[in-house]
Amino acid sequence: MGVLTEVCLDDVDGVLLAESLGADRVELCAGLVEGGTTPSIGTVAVTLSRVTRIGVQVMIRPRGGGFAYSPAEVDTMLADIAAVRALPVPAGVTVGFVLGALTPDGALDDPTMARLVTACGGAPVTMHKAFDTLADLPAALERLVALGVTRVLTSGGATSCAEGVAALAALVQQAAGRIGVLAGGGVRPHNVADLVARTGVQEVHFRAALPVGPAAGSATGVSYDAGPRLATAAGPIREMLRALDGH
Repeated sequence: MGVLTEVCLDDVDGVLLAESLGADRVELCAGLVEGGTTPSIGTVAVTLSRVTRIGVQVMIRPRGGGFAYSPAEVDTMLADIAAVRALPVPAGVTVGFVLGALTPDGALDDPTMARLVTACGGAPVTMHKAFDTLADLPAALERLVALGVTRVLTSGGATSCAEGVAALAALVQQAAGRIGVLAGGGVRPHNVADLVARTGVQEVHFRAALPVGPAAGSATGVSYDAGPRLATAAGPIREMLRALDGH
C-alpha cells in the first residue's frame, strides 16, 4: 500500500476535486485561518451527498483559541458529532472525526477525550495538532492508544515536520501499528518523499490552496472582498501525488 494522502480544506468543491484527482481523505473544516473549526452541518451534508469514494474526516472544534473547553462547549462538540453521524453516508465512504481536548494547564483531558471518542461510535478518530503542544509526546501517544484514538496528526512537537523529523520517526516506531501517525505541518511536494523515507510515516496531511480573486467588485464604497481568498487547487494535489508515486 502506498502512502495515504489527506487534504485539509474548507470547500465542498475542493473535496470533489481531491476525490477526482485520487487523494485518499479530506479533513473538512471551517475557519482554517484559526487552525480549523467545525464546518456547518450543511457543508458536511452536501459533501456526503456528492462523494463516492474519498474518506471524509470532519473537524470537531467549536471555536479557535485553544483546546480547553467549558461544559457547554463539550456539549456542543457532542451535538455536532451526533448531527454528523445522523447524516446518510454513501456506500464505500468512511466518515471520521478530528478532535482534541486539553485541560486548562495544557495536559491531555482524558475524561473529555473519552466522552468524545465514545460519541463517535467506532468511527475513525484523529487527535489534531493540539497533540504537538503536550509536554510528553510518547506518554500522550500511549494514552491515545488506550482511549481508542485511530491516529494522531503531528509534526513531532515542532513547528514543521522537517524540524520534527527525529521525533516523528520515534513516534512511528513507538506506535508500531497500534495507532496511525499522520504527518502534517509544512508537508510539501518537494520534501514529502524525504520525510516518508526518514520517518516511516504512512499518512501525510497537507493543504492544497491557491489564491482566488474576488468574483466581482463592489458598486459602492462597501466591500467584503478585501483580498483574494484561498481555495483548493488541482496543481498542489497533483504535485503531491506525483512526489509520492512509488511510495
